[in-house]
Amino acid sequence: QVQVVESGGGLAQPGGSLRLSCGASGSIFRVYAMGWYRQAPGKQRELVATITADGSTNYADSVKGRFTISRVNGKNTVYLQMNNLKFEDTAVYYCKLQDRYWGQGTQVTVSS
Repeated sequence: QVQVVESGGGLAQPGGSLRLSCGASGSIFRVYAMGWYRQAPGKQRELVATITADGSTNYADSVKGRFTISRVNGKNTVYLQMNNLKFEDTAVYYCKLQDRYWGQGTQVTVSS
């Protein structure tokens, strides 16, 4: 059994910052690639950022230069630092471990 749990969502003003955290636990015996995805109301889930086991990162064009994904070395724990937030960043943010396990999501709302 594998569990993926996100935390850190909330309300921020445009231009503000939030930091999301995600940890995976259970029957995991190695470090895997992880990623952040988001789904806004009425839209499909989309990739935000991914990070490989050795730390290589990839970002959606819409968040490049504003968001930073990072991970704890040797662990299946990742963070998403979100700066200069925009209204269009409002969504439920999901963490994914490998290509199989999803968290329950955490709401991020950007509003003035």
